[in-house]
Amino acid sequence: MLIPINWLKDYVDIDKLSVRELSDGLTLSGSHVDSIINLNKGIRNVVVGRILSLISHEDADSLKIAQVDVGSKVVQIVTGALNIKTGDLIPIALDGAVLPGNKIIEDTVIRGQASQGMMCSYEELGVEDKLIPKESRNGILILPSEFELGRDINEVLGFEGSILDIEITFNRPDCLSILGIARESAATFEKSFNFPDIEILKPEDEIGQYLKEVRIDSNELCTRYYAKVIKDVKIGPSPLWLQRKIMDAGMRPVNNIVDATNYVMIEMGQPLHAFDLEKMKGRKVIVRAAREGETILTLDKEIRQLSNDMCVIADEDNAQCIGGVMGGYESEITENTQLIIMECANFNSKSIRFTSKKLGLRSEASSRNEKALSPRNVSYANERVCQIIEQIGAGTIVNGHYDVGVTDFKEKTVTMRPYKCDELLGVTIDTDRMIRILNSLEIESRIEGDVIVSKVPHFRPDIEQEADLIEEVGRIYGFEKIEPQALKGDILKGTRSDLGNLEESIKCYLSGIGFCEITTYSFISPKKYAMLNIPQGSDLNRDIRIINPLGEDFSSMRTTLLPGVMDVVAKNTHYGNKKGKLYEVGNIFRSEVIPIIDLPQEIRTLSMAMYGDTDYYQMKGVVDNIFRQYQIDVEHLSVNDNPSFHPGRTAGIYHKDTCLGIMGEIHPLVAKRFDIKEKIYIAELNLENILSLQITERKYSEIPKFPSITRDMALVIGDEFEVGEVIKEVKRRNYAFLEKVEFFDMYKGKGIDEGFKSLAFSFVFRSKSRTLNDEEINQIFNHIVTDLQKSFNARLR
Repeated sequence: MLIPINWLKDYVDIDKLSVRELSDGLTLSGSHVDSIINLNKGIRNVVVGRILSLISHEDADSLKIAQVDVGSKVVQIVTGALNIKTGDLIPIALDGAVLPGNKIIEDTVIRGQASQGMMCSYEELGVEDKLIPKESRNGILILPSEFELGRDINEVLGFEGSILDIEITFNRPDCLSILGIARESAATFEKSFNFPDIEILKPEDEIGQYLKEVRIDSNELCTRYYAKVIKDVKIGPSPLWLQRKIMDAGMRPVNNIVDATNYVMIEMGQPLHAFDLEKMKGRKVIVRAAREGETILTLDKEIRQLSNDMCVIADEDNAQCIGGVMGGYESEITENTQLIIMECANFNSKSIRFTSKKLGLRSEASSRNEKALSPRNVSYANERVCQIIEQIGAGTIVNGHYDVGVTDFKEKTVTMRPYKCDELLGVTIDTDRMIRILNSLEIESRIEGDVIVSKVPHFRPDIEQEADLIEEVGRIYGFEKIEPQALKGDILKGTRSDLGNLEESIKCYLSGIGFCEITTYSFISPKKYAMLNIPQGSDLNRDIRIINPLGEDFSSMRTTLLPGVMDVVAKNTHYGNKKGKLYEVGNIFRSEVIPIIDLPQEIRTLSMAMYGDTDYYQMKGVVDNIFRQYQIDVEHLSVNDNPSFHPGRTAGIYHKDTCLGIMGEIHPLVAKRFDIKEKIYIAELNLENILSLQITERKYSEIPKFPSITRDMALVIGDEFEVGEVIKEVKRRNYAFLEKVEFFDMYKGKGIDEGFKSLAFSFVFRSKSRTLNDEEINQIFNHIVTDLQKSFNARLR
């Protein structure tokens, strides 16, 4: 909310406060000032001038020569402006003038004629394009005739002072107005608050002569409707003071009637709307629910289809306005309008919010009407706008009004115990001071026995209980004045969970070997499963759908981390990063029953990706090191049940019968769908299973005193057998002195029959009590060879 300080001063005496003092005080009392906007645009030596004569330039058809009286002298200016005439008052930048952007104006000669300055437009004076009145766009600014010649343009246009940009919380709609902030300022700085005196000086006729009926047919959509009639309307530009006030508050002037309604909306926080009465069939106003499928052409010239849960303002036949959101084009105020209805109403805030969202139509009026506005403000605001219209000579106010709906308002009373206030705030405040603070906020309060009884003002719907009154006392007293105290109670020391410690440990390891952590969305597009080759009916395709997703791309709760990881790899390769190592720790979501009945199972999962200059065995080494760190013995067994991976180049990772994850090369078709040209290897591990199997107790053994003996073996074996099966068989037989067996090479090609492969293993033997000799090692080694030949129908290469 933009609050011009010069406008604020009309209602509260803050002349002696600096802008910083005002800003800090309001922020500390709860009205957070986001920023301070300085209206001083650095303009110098720009004054009001009157055009005395205007003749064409002899050497340029598009130029004119003007003689301009600037009070102290007459200057000649050569201009190409089209919207000026003799007698106009305009801003003149004289020789040496400085315009926004530090643009300096100097006397010059244009086509042989002296030009002693420049005529200025709003744009050249630094006003934003969105705030410039229509009649002043693309032309020189024409000023009203009441300004003396030679007067500084900064004074004329109010380019002095500051604007406060204040963040207004949803529960304080009363502060979406100048008067609301003035009331807060008065309470904060112990000043008097001056509500404007509202009086219509010369009303004429009676409203019944012009408007036949006003009624509400849908009380649940509109609580109160207040209407007045204005005749002899003269549509035209607003006075400069009115234009400048609403421009400083962030609104563009349109015409005198619209500007008056916007002025009061900003001043009081209550939206209003004006209809052309002569366009209302039957001269009736009916507040009703829209008919299902009914349409209306709104002021932005868009046809809107309505539903029966929306409020409309209608005549005898058709909807003429979407209540509280936007007016209709058919009843719009035009330059020919002479008779208008001024509407001010209190609408159902939830209905306004729903209508605005459903129609994709948000306006200054709807942003206020969707909050809990006071129905009492309706009459104040309508009478006030009529006062402004009468004041600026835009029309004659017709005597009387229609006021339908709820007019009997119940007063709400809340009590507060002074001792409870002291207890909650942690400071002792005199009871009389509590009452003064509440009264300064127009919360009429008095002491009755041991409690303070407060009458809640109509504009404060947020005050409902004792704690709300205590908050009001505390913020005006000054939370910053309350001495901080140590917390009391049982305080528990926060620590990571066991799963959190495991995650942190793995992250530290992966980051240390060059992996980069990524984070992707838990919600994905269902199309990703097809891109990953995952068929319908697969457990990985039994995804949980979001009821109210942000969009189709975020409508499925992921069953695997693969989609996000693949997207990140694809993006990096497109950016020219042709190799990399990435990891992500996140939740995947599974449910036995789809659609779900209970909350889904959330499984903490680690995904690692390597692409570019890498291979399967590098990924295997990373995975094995993780399990080695947690003392978990694992087997890598060939699996073909995950079509996202390359068949034959994928392994399931098992500890006994427990599956700990999967790793392998991504299927080429999947990589192609993600537009990844490099080979990519991914491992996905179940961290919760790893946690349940990890062994944290470390056993240490002394450094071997005796040397080891190594023997290598190349074994020709059928393609149907896997490396893991051979190693498992060797370990199962528990050969004497065998310390370690490792696979280090595989060969297929010349010298190896079709359907066979050569696997190379390294066997390490050692005794803890003596040095082994070749004879006994050879004997054990030969036993190993014989056993493997029998078990796998293998032969030595």
